[in-house]
Amino acid sequence: MYYDTAYPFANEKGVMMGETTVGGRRELRNPEGMFEIWELQRIALERASTAREAIKIMGEMAEKYGYGDGGECLTVIDKDEAWFFEIYGAGPLEKGAIWVAQRVPDDEVGVSANRSRIFVIKENDPDNFMYSKNVFTYAKDLGWWDPAKGPLHFANVYAPKLSVYNSRREWRVLSLIAPSLKLDPWLMEYPFSVKPDKKVTVQDLMKYKRDHYEGTEFDLTKGLAAGPFGNPNRYATPATLGEWERAISIFRCSYSVILQARSWLPTPIANVIWFGEDAPHSTCYVPFYVGATSIPASFTVGSRATLDRNSAWWAFNLVSNFADLKYSYMIKDIEALASKFEDEALAMQPVIESAAAELYKVDPKLAVSFLTNYSNAHAEKVVAEWWKLFDTLAVKYQDGYVSLKTAGYPDEWLKAVGFNKLPAPSK
Repeated sequence: MYYDTAYPFANEKGVMMGETTVGGRRELRNPEGMFEIWELQRIALERASTAREAIKIMGEMAEKYGYGDGGECLTVIDKDEAWFFEIYGAGPLEKGAIWVAQRVPDDEVGVSANRSRIFVIKENDPDNFMYSKNVFTYAKDLGWWDPAKGPLHFANVYAPKLSVYNSRREWRVLSLIAPSLKLDPWLMEYPFSVKPDKKVTVQDLMKYKRDHYEGTEFDLTKGLAAGPFGNPNRYATPATLGEWERAISIFRCSYSVILQARSWLPTPIANVIWFGEDAPHSTCYVPFYVGATSIPASFTVGSRATLDRNSAWWAFNLVSNFADLKYSYMIKDIEALASKFEDEALAMQPVIESAAAELYKVDPKLAVSFLTNYSNAHAEKVVAEWWKLFDTLAVKYQDGYVSLKTAGYPDEWLKAVGFNKLPAPSK
Protein backbone atom coordinates (compact mmCIF):
# COMPACT_ATOMS: atom_id res chain seq x y z
CA MET A 1 0.00 0.00 0.00
CA TYR A 2 1.25 3.52 -0.73
CA TYR A 3 0.05 7.13 -0.61
CA ASP A 4 -0.39 8.62 -4.09
CA THR A 5 -1.21 12.14 -5.27
CA ALA A 6 0.47 13.86 -8.21
CA TYR A 7 3.70 12.36 -6.89
CA PRO A 8 3.48 9.26 -4.65
CA PHE A 9 5.19 9.87 -1.33
CA ALA A 10 4.99 7.02 1.21
CA ASN A 11 4.38 3.31 1.64
CA GLU A 12 3.36 1.15 4.60
CA LYS A 13 6.98 0.10 5.17
CA GLY A 14 8.08 3.64 5.95
CA VAL A 15 9.82 4.53 2.69
CA MET A 16 8.92 8.16 1.95
CA MET A 17 9.68 10.64 -0.84
CA GLY A 18 9.60 14.34 -1.60
CA GLU A 19 9.84 15.75 -5.14
CA THR A 20 11.22 18.80 -6.92
CA THR A 21 11.64 19.34 -10.65
CA VAL A 22 15.21 20.36 -11.57
CA GLY A 23 15.08 20.53 -15.39
CA GLY A 24 18.51 19.62 -16.74
CA ARG A 25 19.95 19.83 -20.24
CA ARG A 26 17.33 19.60 -22.97
CA GLU A 27 19.68 17.34 -24.93
CA LEU A 28 19.04 14.63 -22.35
CA ARG A 29 15.31 14.39 -23.00
CA ASN A 30 13.93 11.29 -24.69
CA PRO A 31 10.11 11.13 -24.72
CA GLU A 32 10.33 7.52 -25.89
CA GLY A 33 11.51 6.45 -22.46
CA MET A 34 8.92 4.33 -20.65
CA PHE A 35 9.09 5.99 -17.24
CA GLU A 36 8.19 9.40 -15.95
CA ILE A 37 9.16 10.24 -12.40
CA TRP A 38 5.83 9.47 -10.69
CA GLU A 39 5.75 6.05 -12.36
CA LEU A 40 9.20 5.25 -10.97
CA GLN A 41 8.02 6.39 -7.56
CA ARG A 42 4.95 4.14 -7.70
CA ILE A 43 6.95 1.05 -8.59
CA ALA A 44 9.56 1.78 -5.93
CA LEU A 45 6.94 2.32 -3.24
CA GLU A 46 5.17 -0.89 -4.27
CA ARG A 47 8.36 -2.91 -3.86
CA ALA A 48 10.89 -1.21 -1.58
CA SER A 49 11.44 -1.71 2.14
CA THR A 50 14.23 0.87 2.49
CA ALA A 51 15.26 4.17 0.90
CA ARG A 52 18.38 2.57 -0.54
CA GLU A 53 16.33 -0.21 -2.11
CA ALA A 54 13.86 2.31 -3.59
CA ILE A 55 16.71 4.21 -5.26
CA LYS A 56 18.18 1.04 -6.76
CA ILE A 57 14.78 0.00 -8.11
CA MET A 58 14.15 3.38 -9.72
CA GLY A 59 17.63 3.58 -11.19
CA GLU A 60 17.62 0.07 -12.60
CA MET A 61 14.13 0.38 -14.10
CA ALA A 62 14.96 3.71 -15.75
CA GLU A 63 18.24 2.41 -17.16
CA LYS A 64 16.57 -0.69 -18.58
CA TYR A 65 13.35 0.76 -19.98
CA GLY A 66 14.22 4.43 -20.44
CA TYR A 67 13.42 7.65 -18.61
CA GLY A 68 11.15 10.00 -20.57
CA ASP A 69 10.68 12.86 -18.12
CA GLY A 70 12.63 16.04 -17.42
CA GLY A 71 15.21 16.22 -14.68
CA GLU A 72 13.87 15.43 -11.22
CA CYS A 73 15.17 15.29 -7.68
CA LEU A 74 13.57 13.05 -5.08
CA THR A 75 14.34 13.15 -1.39
CA VAL A 76 14.08 9.50 -0.36
CA ILE A 77 14.06 8.57 3.32
CA ASP A 78 13.42 5.74 5.73
CA LYS A 79 13.93 5.38 9.48
CA ASP A 80 17.70 5.14 9.07
CA GLU A 81 18.77 7.14 6.02
CA ALA A 82 17.98 10.18 3.87
CA TRP A 83 19.08 10.56 0.24
CA PHE A 84 18.85 12.96 -2.70
CA PHE A 85 18.15 11.04 -5.91
CA GLU A 86 18.51 12.95 -9.20
CA ILE A 87 17.66 11.54 -12.61
CA TYR A 88 17.76 12.62 -16.27
CA GLY A 89 17.21 11.00 -19.64
CA ALA A 90 20.07 9.59 -21.70
CA GLY A 91 19.36 11.62 -24.83
CA PRO A 92 17.25 11.03 -27.96
CA LEU A 93 19.36 8.14 -29.26
CA GLU A 94 19.19 5.94 -26.19
CA LYS A 95 16.31 4.71 -24.02
CA GLY A 96 18.20 4.85 -20.80
CA ALA A 97 18.83 7.15 -17.87
CA ILE A 98 21.56 9.07 -16.09
CA TRP A 99 21.15 9.23 -12.33
CA VAL A 100 22.99 9.73 -9.08
CA ALA A 101 22.04 9.55 -5.40
CA GLN A 102 23.88 11.07 -2.46
CA ARG A 103 23.21 10.34 1.19
CA VAL A 104 22.58 13.22 3.57
CA PRO A 105 24.78 12.79 6.67
CA ASP A 106 22.80 11.70 9.71
CA ASP A 107 23.50 14.90 11.64
CA GLU A 108 22.94 17.32 8.75
CA VAL A 109 20.11 18.84 6.69
CA GLY A 110 19.94 19.39 2.93
CA VAL A 111 17.58 21.34 0.69
CA SER A 112 16.56 21.09 -2.96
CA ALA A 113 14.72 23.95 -4.67
CA ASN A 114 14.14 23.11 -8.33
CA ARG A 115 17.77 22.67 -9.29
CA SER A 116 20.42 19.99 -8.96
CA ARG A 117 22.12 19.82 -5.56
CA ILE A 118 24.60 16.99 -6.13
CA PHE A 119 28.08 18.22 -6.93
CA VAL A 120 31.24 16.07 -6.98
CA ILE A 121 30.52 12.34 -7.01
CA LYS A 122 32.79 10.23 -4.86
CA GLU A 123 33.58 6.97 -6.64
CA ASN A 124 33.86 3.73 -4.67
CA ASP A 125 31.88 5.14 -1.74
CA PRO A 126 28.71 3.01 -1.77
CA ASP A 127 27.74 4.12 1.73
CA ASN A 128 27.15 7.65 0.48
CA PHE A 129 26.82 7.51 -3.32
CA MET A 130 24.96 5.44 -5.90
CA TYR A 131 24.90 6.23 -9.62
CA SER A 132 24.21 4.89 -13.10
CA LYS A 133 27.03 3.14 -14.93
CA ASN A 134 27.09 5.82 -17.64
CA VAL A 135 27.31 8.94 -15.46
CA PHE A 136 31.02 9.53 -16.14
CA THR A 137 31.35 8.13 -19.67
CA TYR A 138 28.35 10.03 -21.06
CA ALA A 139 29.67 13.42 -19.93
CA LYS A 140 33.15 12.61 -21.23
CA ASP A 141 31.99 11.30 -24.62
CA LEU A 142 29.86 14.39 -25.29
CA GLY A 143 32.67 16.73 -24.35
CA TRP A 144 30.85 18.14 -21.33
CA TRP A 145 33.58 17.04 -18.93
CA ASP A 146 37.35 16.70 -19.22
CA PRO A 147 38.73 14.45 -16.46
CA ALA A 148 42.12 16.14 -16.84
CA LYS A 149 40.57 19.40 -15.56
CA GLY A 150 39.14 17.98 -12.36
CA PRO A 151 36.42 15.71 -10.97
CA LEU A 152 32.94 15.57 -12.47
CA HIS A 153 30.65 18.25 -11.00
CA PHE A 154 27.31 16.56 -11.59
CA ALA A 155 25.08 19.65 -11.25
CA ASN A 156 27.19 21.86 -13.52
CA VAL A 157 27.54 19.19 -16.18
CA TYR A 158 24.04 17.75 -16.36
CA ALA A 159 21.77 20.47 -14.98
CA PRO A 160 23.46 23.90 -14.96
CA LYS A 161 21.11 26.52 -13.52
CA LEU A 162 22.27 29.86 -12.16
CA SER A 163 19.29 31.82 -10.89
CA VAL A 164 18.24 33.38 -7.60
CA TYR A 165 14.83 31.81 -8.35
CA ASN A 166 16.45 28.66 -6.99
CA SER A 167 19.45 29.71 -4.96
CA ARG A 168 17.52 32.18 -2.81
CA ARG A 169 15.32 29.43 -1.39
CA GLU A 170 18.37 27.25 -0.73
CA TRP A 171 19.99 30.16 1.13
CA ARG A 172 16.84 30.84 3.14
CA VAL A 173 16.33 27.28 4.35
CA LEU A 174 20.00 26.70 5.16
CA SER A 175 20.14 30.07 6.94
CA LEU A 176 17.08 29.25 9.03
CA ILE A 177 18.58 25.89 9.94
CA ALA A 178 22.09 27.20 10.65
CA PRO A 179 22.04 30.99 11.07
CA SER A 180 25.51 30.80 12.63
CA LEU A 181 26.96 30.15 9.16
CA LYS A 182 25.95 33.66 8.02
CA LEU A 183 25.54 32.47 4.43
CA ASP A 184 25.65 35.04 1.64
CA PRO A 185 22.21 35.31 -0.06
CA TRP A 186 23.85 36.00 -3.44
CA LEU A 187 25.97 32.86 -3.74
CA MET A 188 25.28 30.49 -6.61
CA GLU A 189 26.42 27.35 -4.80
CA TYR A 190 25.68 26.38 -1.20
CA PRO A 191 26.84 23.32 0.75
CA PHE A 192 25.06 20.08 -0.09
CA SER A 193 24.05 19.88 3.57
CA VAL A 194 24.74 21.69 6.84
CA LYS A 195 24.69 20.90 10.55
CA PRO A 196 21.72 22.65 12.18
CA ASP A 197 22.34 25.01 15.06
CA LYS A 198 19.65 23.12 16.98
CA LYS A 199 17.54 20.04 16.47
CA VAL A 200 15.00 20.56 13.68
CA THR A 201 11.42 19.72 14.65
CA VAL A 202 8.25 19.06 12.68
CA GLN A 203 7.03 22.49 13.81
CA ASP A 204 10.22 24.09 12.45
CA LEU A 205 9.63 22.49 9.06
CA MET A 206 6.06 23.78 8.98
CA LYS A 207 7.45 27.27 9.58
CA TYR A 208 10.10 26.94 6.88
CA LYS A 209 7.58 25.74 4.31
CA ARG A 210 5.42 28.83 4.97
CA ASP A 211 8.26 31.30 4.52
CA HIS A 212 8.20 34.40 2.28
CA TYR A 213 11.59 35.75 3.46
CA GLU A 214 9.86 37.63 6.26
CA GLY A 215 12.27 39.86 8.16
CA THR A 216 14.96 39.84 5.44
CA GLU A 217 15.83 42.30 2.68
CA PHE A 218 13.84 40.08 0.30
CA ASP A 219 10.62 40.13 2.37
CA LEU A 220 7.76 39.64 -0.08
CA THR A 221 5.21 41.08 2.34
CA LYS A 222 6.86 44.52 1.98
CA GLY A 223 6.94 47.14 -0.76
CA LEU A 224 4.49 48.33 -3.41
CA ALA A 225 4.38 44.92 -5.08
CA ALA A 226 2.81 43.52 -1.90
CA GLY A 227 -0.06 46.00 -2.20
CA PRO A 228 -1.63 47.79 0.74
CA PHE A 229 -2.08 44.60 2.77
CA GLY A 230 1.31 42.88 2.49
CA ASN A 231 0.36 40.13 0.04
CA PRO A 232 3.50 38.01 -0.62
CA ASN A 233 2.02 36.23 -3.63
CA ARG A 234 3.35 37.16 -7.07
CA TYR A 235 1.35 35.91 -10.01
CA ALA A 236 2.89 34.76 -13.29
CA THR A 237 4.21 37.68 -15.35
CA PRO A 238 5.92 37.67 -18.80
CA ALA A 239 9.60 36.94 -18.19
CA THR A 240 10.56 39.57 -20.78
CA LEU A 241 9.48 42.23 -18.29
CA GLY A 242 11.49 41.00 -15.31
CA GLU A 243 11.43 38.38 -12.60
CA TRP A 244 9.84 38.10 -9.17
CA GLU A 245 11.56 36.60 -6.15
CA ARG A 246 10.29 33.04 -5.66
CA ALA A 247 9.09 32.37 -2.14
CA ILE A 248 9.30 28.99 -0.40
CA SER A 249 5.52 28.98 0.11
CA ILE A 250 3.87 29.59 -3.24
CA PHE A 251 0.18 30.26 -3.82
CA ARG A 252 -0.17 27.74 -6.67
CA CYS A 253 1.12 24.82 -4.63
CA SER A 254 -1.31 21.88 -4.76
CA TYR A 255 -0.11 20.21 -1.55
CA SER A 256 2.96 19.84 0.63
CA VAL A 257 4.15 17.14 3.00
CA ILE A 258 6.41 16.84 6.00
CA LEU A 259 7.58 13.24 6.29
CA GLN A 260 8.58 12.06 9.76
CA ALA A 261 10.47 8.76 10.07
CA ARG A 262 11.74 7.31 13.35
CA SER A 263 13.53 4.12 14.28
CA TRP A 264 12.39 3.41 17.84
CA LEU A 265 8.72 2.58 17.18
CA PRO A 266 7.01 -0.12 15.10
CA THR A 267 6.85 1.00 11.45
CA PRO A 268 3.07 1.67 11.28
CA ILE A 269 3.41 4.03 14.25
CA ALA A 270 6.87 5.48 13.64
CA ASN A 271 6.27 7.01 10.22
CA VAL A 272 3.95 10.00 9.93
CA ILE A 273 2.85 12.09 6.96
CA TRP A 274 2.00 15.67 7.90
CA PHE A 275 -0.16 16.55 4.90
CA GLY A 276 -1.12 20.08 3.89
CA GLU A 277 -3.61 20.79 1.14
CA ASP A 278 -2.94 23.79 -1.14
CA ALA A 279 -0.41 26.54 -0.24
CA PRO A 280 1.68 25.98 2.92
CA HIS A 281 1.14 29.49 4.31
CA SER A 282 -2.65 29.04 4.39
CA THR A 283 -2.96 25.33 5.12
CA CYS A 284 -3.17 23.24 8.26
CA TYR A 285 -0.92 20.18 8.40
CA VAL A 286 -2.72 17.03 9.52
CA PRO A 287 -1.05 13.73 10.49
CA PHE A 288 -1.61 10.44 8.67
CA TYR A 289 0.27 7.30 9.69
CA VAL A 290 1.81 5.13 6.96
CA GLY A 291 0.12 2.04 8.35
CA ALA A 292 -3.37 3.57 8.12
CA THR A 293 -5.94 1.55 6.21
CA SER A 294 -7.97 4.55 4.97
CA ILE A 295 -8.06 8.33 4.75
CA PRO A 296 -11.12 10.63 4.74
CA ALA A 297 -13.07 10.68 1.48
CA SER A 298 -12.57 14.44 1.13
CA PHE A 299 -8.83 13.84 0.65
CA THR A 300 -9.45 11.42 -2.24
CA VAL A 301 -11.51 13.63 -4.58
CA GLY A 302 -11.24 16.99 -6.28
CA SER A 303 -10.33 18.80 -9.48
CA ARG A 304 -9.04 22.33 -10.03
CA ALA A 305 -11.55 22.63 -12.88
CA THR A 306 -14.66 22.27 -10.72
CA LEU A 307 -15.39 23.68 -7.26
CA ASP A 308 -16.32 20.70 -5.11
CA ARG A 309 -17.44 21.13 -1.51
CA ASN A 310 -16.79 17.44 -0.93
CA SER A 311 -13.08 18.04 -1.58
CA ALA A 312 -10.71 19.04 1.20
CA TRP A 313 -8.43 20.81 -1.27
CA TRP A 314 -11.13 23.28 -2.23
CA ALA A 315 -11.69 24.31 1.39
CA PHE A 316 -8.06 25.36 1.70
CA ASN A 317 -7.82 26.85 -1.79
CA LEU A 318 -10.86 29.07 -1.27
CA VAL A 319 -9.53 30.38 2.03
CA SER A 320 -6.11 31.02 0.49
CA ASN A 321 -7.46 32.91 -2.52
CA PHE A 322 -9.88 34.97 -0.47
CA ALA A 323 -7.09 35.94 1.93
CA ASP A 324 -5.24 37.68 -0.92
CA LEU A 325 -7.83 40.50 -0.73
CA LYS A 326 -6.67 41.62 2.72
CA TYR A 327 -3.70 39.40 3.43
CA SER A 328 -2.14 41.12 6.45
CA TYR A 329 -5.46 40.86 8.27
CA MET A 330 -6.74 37.47 7.15
CA ILE A 331 -3.47 35.58 7.48
CA LYS A 332 -3.66 36.18 11.24
CA ASP A 333 -7.05 34.43 11.39
CA ILE A 334 -5.71 31.59 9.27
CA GLU A 335 -2.54 31.18 11.33
CA ALA A 336 -4.50 31.18 14.57
CA LEU A 337 -6.74 28.33 13.43
CA ALA A 338 -3.87 26.36 11.89
CA SER A 339 -1.83 26.71 15.08
CA LYS A 340 -4.75 25.53 17.17
CA PHE A 341 -5.04 22.23 15.32
CA GLU A 342 -1.34 21.71 14.62
CA ASP A 343 -0.43 22.37 18.25
CA GLU A 344 -3.17 19.99 19.32
CA ALA A 345 -1.92 17.25 17.01
CA LEU A 346 1.69 17.71 18.06
CA ALA A 347 0.74 17.69 21.75
CA MET A 348 -1.37 14.57 21.29
CA GLN A 349 1.25 12.73 19.24
CA PRO A 350 3.29 11.17 22.07
CA VAL A 351 0.11 10.16 23.92
CA ILE A 352 -1.51 8.65 20.83
CA GLU A 353 1.66 6.82 19.82
CA SER A 354 2.28 5.49 23.31
CA ALA A 355 -1.23 4.02 23.38
CA ALA A 356 -0.78 2.63 19.86
CA ALA A 357 2.55 1.04 20.85
CA GLU A 358 0.90 -0.75 23.78
CA LEU A 359 -1.93 -1.94 21.53
CA TYR A 360 0.62 -3.09 18.97
CA LYS A 361 2.11 -5.51 21.49
CA VAL A 362 -1.30 -7.13 21.91
CA ASP A 363 -2.71 -6.82 18.40
CA PRO A 364 -0.93 -4.92 15.57
CA LYS A 365 -4.14 -4.66 13.52
CA LEU A 366 -5.94 -3.06 16.45
CA ALA A 367 -3.14 -0.50 16.80
CA VAL A 368 -3.37 0.37 13.12
CA SER A 369 -7.15 0.73 13.38
CA PHE A 370 -6.73 3.01 16.39
CA LEU A 371 -4.29 5.28 14.50
CA THR A 372 -6.46 5.31 11.39
CA ASN A 373 -9.55 6.34 13.34
CA TYR A 374 -7.65 9.04 15.23
CA SER A 375 -6.03 10.58 12.14
CA ASN A 376 -9.20 10.51 10.08
CA ALA A 377 -11.30 12.09 12.83
CA HIS A 378 -8.74 14.85 13.32
CA ALA A 379 -8.43 15.53 9.57
CA GLU A 380 -12.21 15.62 9.08
CA LYS A 381 -12.53 18.11 11.96
CA VAL A 382 -9.88 20.36 10.40
CA VAL A 383 -11.54 20.33 6.97
CA ALA A 384 -14.94 21.16 8.50
CA GLU A 385 -13.38 24.08 10.37
CA TRP A 386 -11.72 25.35 7.18
CA TRP A 387 -15.08 25.53 5.42
CA LYS A 388 -16.37 27.49 8.41
CA LEU A 389 -13.28 29.71 8.25
CA PHE A 390 -14.08 30.70 4.67
CA ASP A 391 -17.57 31.72 5.73
CA THR A 392 -16.16 33.65 8.70
CA LEU A 393 -13.62 35.53 6.56
CA ALA A 394 -16.26 36.37 3.93
CA VAL A 395 -18.44 38.01 6.58
CA LYS A 396 -15.69 39.62 8.64
CA TYR A 397 -13.93 41.23 5.68
CA GLN A 398 -16.84 41.98 3.35
CA ASP A 399 -16.58 45.08 1.14
CA GLY A 400 -13.20 46.10 2.53
CA TYR A 401 -14.47 46.40 6.10
CA VAL A 402 -13.21 44.55 9.19
CA SER A 403 -16.18 43.33 11.22
CA LEU A 404 -18.30 45.99 9.48
CA LYS A 405 -15.93 48.77 10.57
CA THR A 406 -13.93 50.90 8.16
CA ALA A 407 -10.31 49.77 7.99
CA GLY A 408 -8.96 51.80 5.07
CA TYR A 409 -5.40 51.57 3.78
CA PRO A 410 -2.02 51.97 5.54
CA ASP A 411 -0.69 55.56 5.49
CA GLU A 412 2.67 54.46 4.05
CA TRP A 413 0.99 52.82 1.06
CA LEU A 414 -1.33 55.79 0.47
CA LYS A 415 1.66 58.11 0.28
CA ALA A 416 3.54 55.75 -2.04
CA VAL A 417 0.69 55.64 -4.57
CA GLY A 418 0.15 59.39 -4.50
CA PHE A 419 -3.12 59.42 -2.60
CA ASN A 420 -4.20 62.99 -1.99
CA LYS A 421 -7.21 65.24 -1.73
CA LEU A 422 -9.08 65.83 -4.95
CA PRO A 423 -8.39 69.25 -6.43
CA ALA A 424 -11.08 71.89 -5.88
CA PRO A 425 -13.21 72.63 -8.93
CA SER A 426 -12.34 75.80 -10.81
CA LYS A 427 -14.77 78.68 -10.42
